[in-house]
Amino acid sequence: MSSSIGRQLEAVEPERYEFAEKPLYDFGFARREFLKSMGGGIAVFLLVRKTAAFQESGAGRGFRGEELPREMGAWLQIAENGAVTVYTGKVEMGQNIRTSLTQAVAEELNSPLASISLVMGDTSLVPFDMGTFGSRTTPTMNLELRRVASVARETLVDMAAKTWGVDPGWLVASDGAVRDRKSGRVLEYGRLAQGQSLAKAVIESDPLTPATEWRVAGKPVPKVDGRDFVTGKHKYTPDLELPGLLHGKVLRPPSFGAELASVDIRQARAMPEITVIHDGDFVGVAAPSAEAADRALGAIHAQWKETPQPSSRQIFEYLKSHAEGSDDGRESSAHTAGSVNQGLAAAANRLAATYTVAYIAHAPLEPRAAVAEWKDGKLTVHTGTQRPFAVRDDLAQAFHISADQVRVLVPDTGSAYGGKHTGEAALEAARLARAAGAPVKRVWTREEELTWAYFRPAGVIEIKSGLRADGTISAWEFHNYNSGESGIGTPYNIANQRIQFHPCDSPLRQGSYRGLAATANQFARESHMDELARVAKLDPLEFRRRNLTDARLRVVFDAAAEKFGWGQVKPAPGHGFGIGGGVEKGGYVATCAEVSVDRASGAVRVVRLVTAFECGAVVNPDGLRNQIAGANVMGLGGALFEAIEFENGKILTNRFSRYRVPRFSDAPAVEVVIVDRKDLPSAGAGETPIMAVAPAIGNAVFDASGVRLRSLPMAPGGLKA
Repeated sequence: MSSSIGRQLEAVEPERYEFAEKPLYDFGFARREFLKSMGGGIAVFLLVRKTAAFQESGAGRGFRGEELPREMGAWLQIAENGAVTVYTGKVEMGQNIRTSLTQAVAEELNSPLASISLVMGDTSLVPFDMGTFGSRTTPTMNLELRRVASVARETLVDMAAKTWGVDPGWLVASDGAVRDRKSGRVLEYGRLAQGQSLAKAVIESDPLTPATEWRVAGKPVPKVDGRDFVTGKHKYTPDLELPGLLHGKVLRPPSFGAELASVDIRQARAMPEITVIHDGDFVGVAAPSAEAADRALGAIHAQWKETPQPSSRQIFEYLKSHAEGSDDGRESSAHTAGSVNQGLAAAANRLAATYTVAYIAHAPLEPRAAVAEWKDGKLTVHTGTQRPFAVRDDLAQAFHISADQVRVLVPDTGSAYGGKHTGEAALEAARLARAAGAPVKRVWTREEELTWAYFRPAGVIEIKSGLRADGTISAWEFHNYNSGESGIGTPYNIANQRIQFHPCDSPLRQGSYRGLAATANQFARESHMDELARVAKLDPLEFRRRNLTDARLRVVFDAAAEKFGWGQVKPAPGHGFGIGGGVEKGGYVATCAEVSVDRASGAVRVVRLVTAFECGAVVNPDGLRNQIAGANVMGLGGALFEAIEFENGKILTNRFSRYRVPRFSDAPAVEVVIVDRKDLPSAGAGETPIMAVAPAIGNAVFDASGVRLRSLPMAPGGLKA
C-alpha cells in the first residue's frame, strides 16, 4: 500500500475542498469530435464562461488563480429520429438528478420526457465537470441545461419558420414538434433535424421559463429507469462483466502508516492462473474468481514496520494539541465583528461549553468498485465516483500517460454521501489489469470500505457566549478544531462575535461527508442556542425568533413547529421535544424532534421527526421529499450511535456488526414540509436537510431527561445515569 494512502482529504468551506495532493499510487480513447461522431442532427453547445479552475491538487485551498479556457462543449443533440440526448459530467448516486435534469430539459425544450436520455459521467463524451458535490447540480447544471434546451427550442422554431416561409411569431413548440397556430401544420423535431449539422452557442441572457409557468418541472415525476433499479435489471459496477474478466485483491497493511519491510510472493505466484504484482508498496493479485484471488492473497507473506498511533479515546485531546499554526503556511481562518470581550462584559449571563464530534464512515450500500481494461495503450475504467474527470487525471498521472488515453465511465452508483471523490478502486483495478493483460474487476470488501476509505472529520468545538437580560445574545465566540468551516457562521443577530476554524493534523484519513462540517457546526451552535434559551427561561423556538431577522429561516422554523405541534403537551412521561435549524448552500432547514427516554434502561428512542425545508423553486417535489426523509434517517446514525473506534492505527469498527448504522427498528415517523418558493432560484437539497437532525434530537433528550449531551454520537450505549 502506498504511503500516500494516509494523506488526508479534508473539506473546509462550502465551496472550498481539498483533495489528495498526489494519486494514491504512482506506477513506473481520445476525446471525440462532437459533430463528426453525432452524424446528422442538431447539436447545441454551451459557451463556457471564464471561471476559476477548481483546485484539485490539494497543494492549497479553494481555487487556483488561473482560468479555464473559453471552449465549446456539446451538451445536447436532437437526432433525426427525434431522440434527444443530453451530455453532462454530473453523476447519479441515488439522489435522482437523472430525473430532475431530464425534467429541466423537457420543460424548456417542450419535448416529452420519454424522448430524452442523459449520458452522465463519461469523460470521453461529456463536457468537463468538477464533480457532483456541494449540492451544486440543481443551482448550476439544472440551470445550464435549461439554457441549452431553451436555445434548442428557439432554433427549431426558427428552422420551421424558414421551412414554411412564415413569421416565427406564429409558431409554437410543444410535445416534441413545432406547430403553426394559423394553419395547424406540424413539424416534428426529428424531421427538422434531418440532414442538419448545426451548432448554436448559448449565453447567460437566453430567456428561461419562469417557475410560475412550469409544466413539467415543479411536478412529481417518477424516477427515470426506476423499474430497472427495483427489479435488479440495472447494472452497478460490481455487476459488470467483460470477456476474460479477472478479479482483483490488494494486500493491506495491518495499520495506518505501516511501511512494507519485506514480502514473499513466491507461493502465490506459483498458483495456476494467478497474476501477482509487486510495485513498491502495492501488492495485489488477479485471478479468474474472487475466491481464487482470496486464496492467492492469503499465500502472500509480508512483514510491516508499524509506528505508534493515537486511539479514539484520545482523539479530542490529540486534535487540540495538534492544531496547525501559521508557521506551516496553513493559518486558521477567523471572522470577527464588534468586540467579544465587550459583549461578554455587558452580558447578564455568560455560558461556555465544549462539543465534540467523532469520526464516522460513509457506509455506502455499494462499496468502492471498478472494472479496468487496457486496449491499444488506452485505459477504460468503469467506477462509481463523484469526480470522474479527477479520477481520469489521477489514472493518467499514476501510469504516466496523457489524460486523452484514459476514459472513465460512471454507472449509476449505489450512493456516495461525499465519500467517493477519490478513485482508489480504479487505480488498483488498472494496475492489476495492466499486469494481467486482461480486464480486472476490483470490488472493495465492507471491511476495506470501513477501514481504508476516508472518514467524516472528528472535531472539537468550543463556544463562549453572553446573554442580555432581555434574552438577546450579546457575544458569541466559536472555535472549531479540525472538523471544518462549512456552516461555521451563525444566522442569528449577534453584534459581537469571533468565529474561527483551526486545521489540525488528523491521525485518520478524512474528507467530505454529506453536509461537510455543517453538521458538526450546526450541532454545536443549535445545542448551545438551546442551552442559552434555558438560561434565559424562554421557549427554545421563541428564543431563536427573538435573535433572528432572516425571514426565510423564520419561515421554516415556524413551518416545522406548526406541523410538529410545538408547545403541545408531551404525550407521555419521559418524552421530550427539541428543535434546531440553519442555513447552508442556499437551503433553509428546521427540524423538530420528539424522543422518549427510559431512565431505568437508558434507552433513547426517536419517536418523530418533522423537517421543513426551503430551497427556492422546487424542481421535483417527490425527489426532494425523499432526499429530506433520507437525510433524516442518515442523520439519526451520526446523532445517536455512529462512531469510528480505533487503536494504534487499527480500525476496530470494520464491519457492520461492529459499526452501528440506523436499522429499520430505529426509524422514527418522518414528516416533511416543503416550502416551495417559485419566486426564488432553485438551490440544492442533497446536503442541508441532514444538519438539523442531531441538535433537534439532543435538545429533545435534554427536554425529556434534563441531561445535556454535547458529544456526537450522543447515546451509543443508551443514556448514562
